[in-house]
Formats: sequence, structure tokens, C-alpha cells
Amino acid sequence: MDKIKIAIVGAGGVGGYYGGLLAHHGHRVSMIARGAHLAAMRANGLQVRSVHGDFSVNTVQATDRPEDVGPVDWVLFCVKATDTEVAAEAMRPMVGPRTTVASLQNGVDAAQRIGRIVGMEHTVGGATWIASAVEAPGTIRQLSGFRRVVLGELDGEATSRVRAMVAALQACGVTAEISTDIRRVLWTKMVFIAPFSAVGSLTRLPVGRYRHIPETRWLMVNLMHEVAAVARADGAALDDDVVSRTLELLDSTAAEVKPSMQRDVESGRPSEVESLVGVIGRLGRERGVPTPAMDLVYAALRPAALQSAHMPSGR
Repeated sequence: MDKIKIAIVGAGGVGGYYGGLLAHHGHRVSMIARGAHLAAMRANGLQVRSVHGDFSVNTVQATDRPEDVGPVDWVLFCVKATDTEVAAEAMRPMVGPRTTVASLQNGVDAAQRIGRIVGMEHTVGGATWIASAVEAPGTIRQLSGFRRVVLGELDGEATSRVRAMVAALQACGVTAEISTDIRRVLWTKMVFIAPFSAVGSLTRLPVGRYRHIPETRWLMVNLMHEVAAVARADGAALDDDVVSRTLELLDSTAAEVKPSMQRDVESGRPSEVESLVGVIGRLGRERGVPTPAMDLVYAALRPAALQSAHMPSGR
């Protein structure tokens, strides 16, 4: 397989893991990062501790200056949703005529937000399911048995550029797929990640400590139904059994896992509460769908979100 020139915008838990994996398999990967994590990667490379096997990338092309990288074949865009516009503006020097940008962010509108800045012709939709975080500067800890990526053109065509990236990820052992309805995929993920992030941020506990408590599970199920109702009102053709299948995914998640939004809330950092929790109520009101459970969670989480909003963030 031809080696791809790839930039990872936001080389934290998600971007650092996939970027490290692609570099470990010989692709030309540049990590866009900052702070202590950037300094550690430059000095000592990237260490990945994973349930799928540990590995190291001894020489990492890491920088906080996208202009030093220049145009690439692919950008995997992995910053927090709150940083989308700023990061998209900063990555312009890496977007050449043939560059493709795929967001692996949470939320349902990332490709459109990125495309408004770099050009919609460069963007494809994407979603990932993974539990991974920066354990220490220069070290990624990947916890979940699942590491799934779905990519798709916004018009549903299975293009050669999407097939090439999916093949590259599959060759690294990732469960990677092409979707001809990426919007449906993104909303299906939201049925999982929005309630998971919301309830985790309220309980401040790993998922194994609350998912089988009847009252908390009742809340989780109600949140899933609310997200699914909003998704269908928004035109997404979700499966009839989306909630039961989402519960199966929740129950199969490693007991010690916390979603990234919860980790940010617990640490007092800016979080994706607006993109994962607040957005459900806002879209629900626009489409006439009641979301009382999610509105209550949002009301509980918003004060801390406002307090931390002035702080820098990075996924």
C-alpha cells in the first residue's frame, strides 16, 4: 500500500492514538500539538499503551506550526468541538488542492463547520468510537476493546479517497468502514456519546460504577430516546433498535472508562457540553421535540461550563 502523508490536528487521546498507529505502520504523519505534550513527543517520541498492544514511535514529526508541514494528503481533525473554527483556520497551510479533511470529533456538524473555512470540497464526514486519553505528556493510554472509524462523503458516494483512507486504517488493525449515509452514522453515535457524556459528567464515576443502578440506567435510557427522537426529527434514518443496540455498546464498554467530556468537566477544563448536551435541547425546540431529561442535565452542567469557558482546551 502507498504511504500517505497525514496531519493530525489535535494529537491528544484520539488523534495521538490514530496518528501514532498510522506512523507505526509507516505512513508519513505530522502531529499538530502544543504545550508539554508537544515537547515530550519532540524529545522522546510517542508512547502508546493500548489494550491492543503497546508500541512506540521513536521519531515523531510534531509541531505547533502547521505552516511548517505544508500540504498533506489527509488531515484527521481531532480537536474538541469548541476549538473547531480556530483549528480549521490554523490548518489552512496544510490544505492543498488534493487534501482531504476528515473530522473524528464528537457532534453532527463538524464537516460543515470545517468546510466553511477550508472549502467543502476538501471535507468528508467521520466518526470514531474509542476510549483513549493522554496519560502523561508524550504517552497515550487506549482503553477500549473497540477502535472503530467510519468515513463517508457527504453526498453518499464511495469515492477512491475514502476507500484509500479506510484501507490504511484497516491495515493498522482498526475497524474502519465506509458509509453512504454518514449523517445517520453521526446521529447514531450521538445516541451513545451524548447520554454517556452527560451522565458520566453528573456522576463523576467510571461507567462500571453507575450503568446498572436502576435509577441511573433509567435516566440513561430516557436520554438515549430523546437524542434518537431529535435525530429522526432532523431527518436521520436511525434504526428502530438504535437504543437497545446503544445500551449493548454501553454495557460492553470497559468498566473503568470515562468519556472525554467527563474528564474535562472533572478537571475544570472547557468541555463539549454545548456540542453534546446543549445542542440536543436546542435542536429539539427547533423541531418541536421535547427533551426534558437532557434539558435538566444541561441546566446542571452549564454553570461549571461557563466558569471554565475562558480556559484553553485540546482533545
